[in-house]
Amino acid sequence: MLHLYDTRTRKAQEISPMDGKTLRFYCCGPTVYAPAHIGNFRTFIMQDVFRRVVELGGTATTHVRNLTDVDDKTIRDSRKAAVTLEEFTAAWADKFHRDCQALNCLPPHVEPSAVAHIPEQIEMVKALVEKGHAYPSEDGSVYFRISSFPEYGSLSHLDKRELDLGKTANARSNADEYEKDSVADFVLWKSRRPEDGDNYWPSPWGEGRPGWHLECSAMIHKYFGNDFDLHSGGVDLVFPHHENEVAQSRCACGGGFARLWFHIAHLLVDGGKMSKSLGNMYTLEDLAKLGHKAEAVRYVLAGGYYRRPLNFTLSSLEDAKAALNRMAKFDAQLRAAAELHRGPHRELQEQPGAPVHLPRESGFCPEQERVRYRRDPDRQGGRGPQEVLHRDGRRPEHSGSPGPRFYRHKKGGRSLPVSGRSASYAARVPFHPECLRHHPAGRGEERSTGGSAHAGGTALAGQAEQGLGGSRPSPGGSDGPGLDHQGPEGWL
Repeated sequence: MLHLYDTRTRKAQEISPMDGKTLRFYCCGPTVYAPAHIGNFRTFIMQDVFRRVVELGGTATTHVRNLTDVDDKTIRDSRKAAVTLEEFTAAWADKFHRDCQALNCLPPHVEPSAVAHIPEQIEMVKALVEKGHAYPSEDGSVYFRISSFPEYGSLSHLDKRELDLGKTANARSNADEYEKDSVADFVLWKSRRPEDGDNYWPSPWGEGRPGWHLECSAMIHKYFGNDFDLHSGGVDLVFPHHENEVAQSRCACGGGFARLWFHIAHLLVDGGKMSKSLGNMYTLEDLAKLGHKAEAVRYVLAGGYYRRPLNFTLSSLEDAKAALNRMAKFDAQLRAAAELHRGPHRELQEQPGAPVHLPRESGFCPEQERVRYRRDPDRQGGRGPQEVLHRDGRRPEHSGSPGPRFYRHKKGGRSLPVSGRSASYAARVPFHPECLRHHPAGRGEERSTGGSAHAGGTALAGQAEQGLGGSRPSPGGSDGPGLDHQGPEGWL
């Protein structure tokens, strides 16, 4: 059962879909006017980890993340570049997608853009005006009336005396302040100004463009309706952006909006804030020039508790590189184990109860503790038949590829593997009595290993028609391929 800290209730809440089937969550995406920096990507990576955990737990998800492709910054920089707003934002959106792919972030199921949803935003403003929650000014802008929503501030836990009025103002010019009923009211629709150039749309209140807070509410309503499971973003968006979303969405559409709120704390760099003036607002491209790969960046950004600020340093990327190298080695060992345990006996999974005759050369080697393998010189590429060697290089009594190492006697005449990790094959194969003739234990030999008595032939024979419990092998030491045992080439 997964729990997350909910910003609104200030408690850890269980994560479960409202409809019992699909967890629907919305994430505030990037403003595509420049490359996203590592502070942005900490939020996106933590959201990606959250989604993967939910899906691995067996719950389907619907992940919606928007692109802000019209606001003051996108308009300003596109005009400086002397290109259309569409061309300018498309190029930066492509860059963002390439960075997400490099960081191994799953793409959202839906990625709507603000420009593509202008009609939906106009309809929401019309509903707010009709219900008395918004009002037009003389210049054609439309503002949300905060006093019409008594619960304003409940998400950020601010009362009216604590509200940062400068943030809610979303000021465009000083003149806007005097056209509002209250200095705390925020803009929903901005009237056309000369600095907007050709970036405006017709509306019932005149030509203009939507305010930043409006786009998320309109897109959430289109794809999720009035209620959905979870809303996520950086902690800097709690107020005023998400507070404004709640107000305008609930007033326009009703419903409860997001049931849970998942916010990710800030990223620090070398113990301080990121700043262009300090030269520490790193992008993936900046870090690549310093020799650091995207997978190391992801490892660092995913490594901290999401509710606490994470301190990023260049030395942490070196530590991440070493950790990833260890995991790559571990992965190679597991893949080698899987390759050796795949092949001729695959049909046993389909007939788990059928006794199997194992060939003589597959006989068990109880003296084998950890082995090294020599590649068959007569076979080019791949892994050929193996010769089994002890730690000291001695050959066992009978060579050939080994099966599970050895078994111990347990009460009731039952034989079990010495350790669960030594019997991935035994977990699937019921042994036939004829096969036991080739095992030293079948001749009545006994051996003590790790304080456990090795079973004789009688105990092993008692298991002839039964499957033996166990699990997959685990990596061992550095000598040999890192496994406690291996079966013949191609075993399960």
